[in-house]
Amino acid sequence: MRILYAGLLLCVALIGLATLHFMQPSSEALIRQANAEGELRIYGNADTDAVQPLIESFRARHPGITIHYEDINSTALNARFLSETAAGRPGADLVWSSAMDLQAKLINDGYAQSYRSPEASALPASAVWRDMGYGVTAEPVGFVYNKRLIAPDQVPRTHEALEALLRDRREALMGQVITYDPARSNLGYLQLTQDFAITRDTRSLLQAMAATRPQLSAMTNPMIDAVAEGRAAIAYNALLPYAVERAETDARIGVVLPEDYTLIVSRVAFIPRDARHPAAAKLFLDHMLSREGQALLARQWLPPVRTDLAAGGLEAERARPIRGGPQLFVNLDPVKRRRFLADWDAILAEGAAAR
Repeated sequence: MRILYAGLLLCVALIGLATLHFMQPSSEALIRQANAEGELRIYGNADTDAVQPLIESFRARHPGITIHYEDINSTALNARFLSETAAGRPGADLVWSSAMDLQAKLINDGYAQSYRSPEASALPASAVWRDMGYGVTAEPVGFVYNKRLIAPDQVPRTHEALEALLRDRREALMGQVITYDPARSNLGYLQLTQDFAITRDTRSLLQAMAATRPQLSAMTNPMIDAVAEGRAAIAYNALLPYAVERAETDARIGVVLPEDYTLIVSRVAFIPRDARHPAAAKLFLDHMLSREGQALLARQWLPPVRTDLAAGGLEAERARPIRGGPQLFVNLDPVKRRRFLADWDAILAEGAAAR
């Protein structure tokens, strides 16, 4: 599975880099305005190393624009953006996060400005919301496991199989399962709410997981580190691009795209209403969505969303893209969120008390 996924990304990258002359150009007027601004500040939650080739490519085309990229946890990113905006000192010119629900709410609440990128025609309709929010990637979510601790014939290929493994090997896996803490990671919260929306069996799976007294993490990389180092045997709902990249050089790690359904997360970008350098932000957004930009992201294991690059991959009936827009607001309602997290805490407490 890892080889198939890696092969797809490599193919996408080669196609994209071989066809740069087909990219839709930004207007000359926009380029002049962006160069006059001379600066761009991006808040994102993609690893700096993964974004660096994209930034360097942009700098080569527009050397007069200085880029400041800050890698911030999605929950902290949202809080910082809101506090800075409320204080009248906007810091971000482009906000790019995998917390799709928080991004959608910010857009809906009037914090974004409209911009129709010339690259929009190459994107699926679901990736563009009101010409304000743009889905930039299509990242699968799945399981990551330690090959020494999980035998080949025990590797779960579905959510049902994972639950069976957790129940059958509960004692052996005690403290050896890791997943996002939905109270600290909005991405983890988003993914869990989507799991519940897809199947009623999610509760049973979480109960089986809770009985192993799982480790909880606010970010993806610590989860992968724990699996690689044997401090955890398996990670649930991990963003797989990071895991696949790590697995290429770390033989201890195995990756599973679940065969029953695979959630697909998109990192959504928007330009704030009060951005100080809006032209530079528009220019960089165009670059992110271009064939060149998408191919560069693919080489860093961030799969492209463009329809002319994202050929192959998961079967349509298996992929479950998380769609942006107002349908994501439901679970952000404070009352619903408190109830959901209280239910999560109750499941964990019940698991901790199980004998």
